[in-house]
Amino acid sequence: MKASSFHYKTLKEAPKDAELVSHKLMVRANMIKPLASGIYSWLPLGLKILNKVEEIIRKNMNEYGCLEVLMPMVQPKSLWDETGRSEMMGQELLGFSDRNDRKFYLGPTHEEVITDICRQELQSHKDLPKTFYQIQTKFRDEIRPRFGIMRGREFLMKDAYSFDIDENGMNKSYAAMKECYKKIFDEIGFDYKIVKADSGAIGGNMSEEFHVLANSGEDTLVFNEKDFSSNLELLEEDLKKQIEDKINNNDFSDIESKHGKLSIMKGIEVGHIFELGNKYSESMGLSVQYNNVQKILEMGCYGIGVSRIVAATIEQNHDDHGIIFPRSISPFDCSLISINENKSNKVKEKSLEIYNLLITNNIEVFYDDRDVSLGVKFSDANLMGNPYQIVISEGNIQENLIEVIDRRDQLKSKIKETELLGLF
Repeated sequence: MKASSFHYKTLKEAPKDAELVSHKLMVRANMIKPLASGIYSWLPLGLKILNKVEEIIRKNMNEYGCLEVLMPMVQPKSLWDETGRSEMMGQELLGFSDRNDRKFYLGPTHEEVITDICRQELQSHKDLPKTFYQIQTKFRDEIRPRFGIMRGREFLMKDAYSFDIDENGMNKSYAAMKECYKKIFDEIGFDYKIVKADSGAIGGNMSEEFHVLANSGEDTLVFNEKDFSSNLELLEEDLKKQIEDKINNNDFSDIESKHGKLSIMKGIEVGHIFELGNKYSESMGLSVQYNNVQKILEMGCYGIGVSRIVAATIEQNHDDHGIIFPRSISPFDCSLISINENKSNKVKEKSLEIYNLLITNNIEVFYDDRDVSLGVKFSDANLMGNPYQIVISEGNIQENLIEVIDRRDQLKSKIKETELLGLF
């Protein structure tokens, strides 16, 4: 992609209301545009990254035998009344009435909808087990949206739902999804922890959260080196208070407890998996014929914050100059920076030659062919965060070399043109 054909308008300064690094850099890098409180449009650069996150999630979900569906964002209130969650979710549910005075919600999650589908579609134990998933927009009317897309009201989510004949089957589905999530977050390149969590309004017997470790995280995680990990909220009150007192004094050192020596870190929740049991299937009458009786199905649900992953990646991968994307979800594999190409035919011709070489070999390249200063080109390349910056100049051409800058450590090296493809 040539910069002259792309839409990319960076900002030198972040908006005054931006608190988190990810919010500041995403706005400055022209990835997102605010529309209303907690609601953002995704611009071409941001959408490229979001699509790459989706591809990783979709690939792994499919490999684990999950089946993709797409459910409506608008949901009848009557479904939520069946499970009693209309009252439980409260004001986070944004409701409205149509012209016939039928009441609806903008969906914050889809347990009721998928259960309604399955009570019509799953007729026999031979239809089981099944896991359905979707990647779809959700809406929760947060009382205090903040931190950009990290805590927005509208967001993109991957939600999956498993259906099994018994508890043993549900446990297997849950364990398989946990392994799938590990593969997803490993492939993205996160440093993360899995911790026991509160099931909250979703409900169920057991749940675990996947947290990206970052100082900007809203959740406090505690874990030892062996077999204990938990969200702070689930700890016994005495230990919880001790840790809260330490954090209030900006002390994140280890603490001794009956669970052994516990480390304390902040995390950003990017995934949450639940063993729901029959919470929804029983209240909504989801059962199949099994051994001559109607058997209530056992369910699990599994969420990933797709749009939040982009922000969490930036929180974990940035420096004073901008973003440092892992290649797995970087918008491009490299930035191609030409020095004074408008004054040098040699530079222009070599830049086009290298650009075409990379494109031909299926390497995504952002070729900055704009008529702007070299400082702007480097500043924008650092802000965008592609893994490599390839620099073409008359001096390098005379040496028959290409300059490569590693975005992560800013290390500069010169390589032969024949070695270029080896970077990728």
